[in-house]
Amino acid sequence: MGIYNASGTRISKSGFPATAAPNPLMRVTADVYATRRHDEGTRPNDTRDSVPEGSIRTLLYKTGTILRQSQIDALFPPATIATVSPATGPAAGGTVVTITGTNLDGVADVKFGSTAGTNLKVLSAGKIQVTSPAGAAGAVNIVVGDEAGPVTKTGGYTYV
Repeated sequence: MGIYNASGTRISKSGFPATAAPNPLMRVTADVYATRRHDEGTRPNDTRDSVPEGSIRTLLYKTGTILRQSQIDALFPPATIATVSPATGPAAGGTVVTITGTNLDGVADVKFGSTAGTNLKVLSAGKIQVTSPAGAAGAVNIVVGDEAGPVTKTGGYTYV
């Protein structure tokens, strides 16, 4: 049996008309659960770092489930930065800075301009703390390194 195109020309395996799909299929290799507190949505500004006992855990994807990469990506929305407090500090660094926003629980690093902050603590999905490094006087961007990519607050911190 041969494989042919519309004009009747034989197609070889190496000449098969196909390209890599931009949204590939992925197989889940371990059960994945979603967890939420039993009181989620009823406690404004909750900053606990862990889910309390009595939380609700549901099976999200069973081992062997086939998903598109875009479905997995949607589980990890990008972080946002709402506030940086304090927004100013000494050029010597050492200021503990609190950043609020959304989806901050996946942040792995924070940069003040191009210099990494230290002692990053994820307090909740909406709040992180980091110690400012030394820097030259003036405004710098705050850049959080997130699983979905870097997120920038332009001029978010000013060294004085």
